Amino acid sequence: MTGKKIILILLFVLPLLSNSQEDEDRYKIPDTIPFTIDSLYREDQFYAGFHFNLITNRPSNISQESFSGGLNLGFIRDFPLNHRRNVAIGVGLGWSINTYGQNLFIGKNEDGSTVFQSLDDEVDYSTNRFTTQLVEAPIEFRWRTSTPQTYKFWRIYGGFRLGYIYHFRSRYLDDNQEIIVNDVSELDRFRLGTTFTFGYNTFNFQFYYALNPFFKDVAVDGNSIDLSTLKIGLTFYIL
Repeated sequence: MTGKKIILILLFVLPLLSNSQEDEDRYKIPDTIPFTIDSLYREDQFYAGFHFNLITNRPSNISQESFSGGLNLGFIRDFPLNHRRNVAIGVGLGWSINTYGQNLFIGKNEDGSTVFQSLDDEVDYSTNRFTTQLVEAPIEFRWRTSTPQTYKFWRIYGGFRLGYIYHFRSRYLDDNQEIIVNDVSELDRFRLGTTFTFGYNTFNFQFYYALNPFFKDVAVDGNSIDLSTLKIGLTFYIL
């Protein structure tokens, strides 16, 4: 084969190979999916936490005893207020259960009226506590150092939490009897408290201070019972 013939064949074949490569590149599936940044992101919309319950506004004849704690979880809709989206308002709905161990006995008279009595040291009992279950509506003003690319950031949230006690249970237990009371007319079922949360990444400390007492117009031994609560715990956020 002469040199001229080889040159003619190459001139004929090379364009065909070029077109074939272009077709292959045109229909080639990329090895990776392109990453896009969500500039309209929202943060911390699901939460769960646990806390210790400290009974406040106790008169001298009422003391806190045994473990008092609680659990809360829910959803908060995040509404960013600025272009960077690190300042926002959060409004949500949640659920909470809490126990309070103390020496305030709650019972019933034969006529159905409620009995409130301080248990002194001479009374030998194993359990005296009341438990509440609530639906809650948190409202928060939120500041954080988040960005669309950052999942670990500082946060400071403050606001209010509205609540309603839909289940109340007081339980007294000693060697001879068990007394359970669910219906207490003096109970203030509507709850209002202030909240403050701060932390970094996973661990966030939360404080809740109730603004109204558990019971209305209750006195024991001449002392008004305005029991309230301060909750201290950890909260975990998702999204």
